[in-house]
Amino acid sequence: MPASIAVFLCLLSAAAAMDAAERETLFLVMDAVSSDRDWRSESPDPCGAPWPGLECKPAPGTAAPLHVTRLDFGVEPNPSCKDAAAFPPQQLSIRANPSLSGVMPPQLVRLRSLQVLTISQNGLVRGEIPRGIGELRSLVHLDLSYNSLSGPVPTRISELKGLVGLDLSYNALSGPIPGRIGDLRQLQKLDLSSNNLTGGIPDTVANLTSLTFLALSNNGLNGHFPPGLSALRNLQYLIMDNNPMGVPLPSELGSLARLQELRLAGSGYSGPIPAAFGQLASLTTLSLEDNNLTGEIPAGLSRLHRIYHLNLSNNGLGGAVPFDGAFLRRLGRNLDLSGNSGLCLDVVRDVGVGVAACHGGGGGDGSLARDSVSSAARGVMARGSTDSFRFRLLGPVCVVVISCIFFPPNGYA
Repeated sequence: MPASIAVFLCLLSAAAAMDAAERETLFLVMDAVSSDRDWRSESPDPCGAPWPGLECKPAPGTAAPLHVTRLDFGVEPNPSCKDAAAFPPQQLSIRANPSLSGVMPPQLVRLRSLQVLTISQNGLVRGEIPRGIGELRSLVHLDLSYNSLSGPVPTRISELKGLVGLDLSYNALSGPIPGRIGDLRQLQKLDLSSNNLTGGIPDTVANLTSLTFLALSNNGLNGHFPPGLSALRNLQYLIMDNNPMGVPLPSELGSLARLQELRLAGSGYSGPIPAAFGQLASLTTLSLEDNNLTGEIPAGLSRLHRIYHLNLSNNGLGGAVPFDGAFLRRLGRNLDLSGNSGLCLDVVRDVGVGVAACHGGGGGDGSLARDSVSSAARGVMARGSTDSFRFRLLGPVCVVVISCIFFPPNGYA
């Protein structure tokens, strides 16, 4: 059994307390947390026999029957649920347990009232995402990030019509992004980054008009952006670094007026930087380094007054840098133009941006290293992570939190 388990569980039945269905659900939850105990034989009547950490209370206004209101095996006791709490729980969080091992229990799909399911940062949680995940029709937020999950992204995720946040990042998921992902019309955050996904970006992504955050970086995606991308008018973050896209940059991206961060580094993009990028007035970060871009830097980029991080290094850009002295000084070391042998700087003798002078003596000294971009500017994934993504749940929720679980050295399969 785990040395320390903290579980907060709220139970209430509309009929008699601890009837067969309620009792079985309690056992299923305990089996999922620790399968080395025979909970049914050891505690056949959980509320009727001493069970350390278990609290039972009668239904409101009665002396009996009893309902489980708290299940606590942790050091710090959890507060009891209110009498009006409902079972199944509406929020379940199992995260930051690096020794937790095994597959996701298929019983999770029986928790039909779940609105928030977070199983994250548990490095040894492996296997496929349960195929029955589509049964959780009440889900608003699903976070399975930072595990060792494999297999495909289940098509049945598209049945979660009320989903607002979906984060499957930092796993080993493979295969294509399912085309039916476009059915999730309420989705505001989609993060599939750092997996082994292949193929193209489905055209149906253009249907996700509520998206504010889209991260697909560090995969094997290729091909063109979906047509109709300009429909994503609420998009603020587009993170697609390190995919073998190998196509020209689409001018359509310039119509995403709310875009704040655009990161397309290391993806084999070719051709010029679209002049339309100069229309992205809300842009604060533009990362296009390590591609095969050619042509001149669009003059419109100099009019992006909110930008504080611009990296165009290691491409094939040429011509005079169109930025004036004020722009260069404002960005300082957050501007990297190095690794573009055809670029030259026509103004400002005292600002190094990694390029030579256009007219001899005076320009950039060519010494600005690739690592000149601040570490803070490289931290977009941290800033755009689940912790910084906010959404509201209407009405009271009953919360289940399982965190800081410690397993013995031999672990559990």
